Amino acid sequence: MRIDLHTHSTASDGTDTPAELVRKAADAGLDVVALTDHDSTRGHAEAIAALPEGLTLVTGAEISCALDGVSLHLLAYLFDPDEPDLLRERELVRDDRVPRARAMVTKLQELGVPVEWDLVARIAGEGSVGRPHIATALVELGVVPTVSDAFTPEWIADGGRAHITKHELDPFRAIRLVKAAGGVAVLAHPAAAQRGRTVPEKAIAELAAAGLDGIEVDHMDHDEPTRVRLRGLAAELGLLTTGSSDYHGSRKTCELGEFTTDPEIYGEITRRATGAFPVPGTGGVRL
Repeated sequence: MRIDLHTHSTASDGTDTPAELVRKAADAGLDVVALTDHDSTRGHAEAIAALPEGLTLVTGAEISCALDGVSLHLLAYLFDPDEPDLLRERELVRDDRVPRARAMVTKLQELGVPVEWDLVARIAGEGSVGRPHIATALVELGVVPTVSDAFTPEWIADGGRAHITKHELDPFRAIRLVKAAGGVAVLAHPAAAQRGRTVPEKAIAELAAAGLDGIEVDHMDHDEPTRVRLRGLAAELGLLTTGSSDYHGSRKTCELGEFTTDPEIYGEITRRATGAFPVPGTGGVRL
C-alpha cells in the first residue's frame, strides 16, 4: 500500500488542478493521497469528484504557523472544514497573502528586479498567491535558475532581502484548533534548514506535549542522517512519523509517491480523526 500524505494543487501553489492531481496520483500507483493545500480546503470538492476508483483521498490543509519568529507548517488531516474557529483563522492567513505578495514584489523592484504584479498574478491564477509564485516569476525573468534558488537569503527565504512576514498562527493554538475540529496534526518538514530557520527539538517536544500527533520525517528536504535523528526524536516523544512527496506539480522536482507513509501509521491517523473520513474513489469524472 503506497500512501503520500502531502501534496498541493492549484488551490494554493501547485501547478496541477485538484482533478489532475488525483488522476496523476492513481497513475503513479498510489493507493492513498492527501490534498494539503496551504490554509485552504477549496480543492477538496473537485478532487473528490474526479477521484479514480482504487484511490483514497485524505482531506487536509497545510497551516501556516510561526514560533519565536520561525515559520513552520502544520499538516492538518481529516478535520471538519466548516468548524468556525479554525475556518476563521485559515481565512485570516489567506486574506493576508495578496498584500504580502504585493509588498514582496515592491521589495524586489527596489532591488532592481524587473518583476511586475501582473506576472505574479498570472502565475498564481486561481490559487492562493504565495512565495512559490513569486519564485516562478523570478525563474521566468531569468533572475534565478530554479524555484529553489529563489528561496535563499539573497531573495525570498525567511529573513531574505525581499522577504515579508505574513499572518501566521501560533502553533500551539493551531494544534488546539485542529484537534477541536476533529483533525490530526503533523509537523511538516521540521528540519528543512535550506528553507530558513527551523524550530529546535525542545520546541517540538513542547508541541508534542500540547497534542501534536506526529512529524514528517521522510521528505526530500531531509537527508538520511536527519531522518534517523527525527525518527529517534519521534520515538522519544511518542510521535507518529510520516513520509510524503510535498508534490507541487512542475513547480518542484519532487514526484508523487517519492516518499510514503507506513500503512500502520496511516491507520492510526484515520483512527484518531473524528472530523472527516478518508474518501474512497468511485471512478471520478473528467473535469
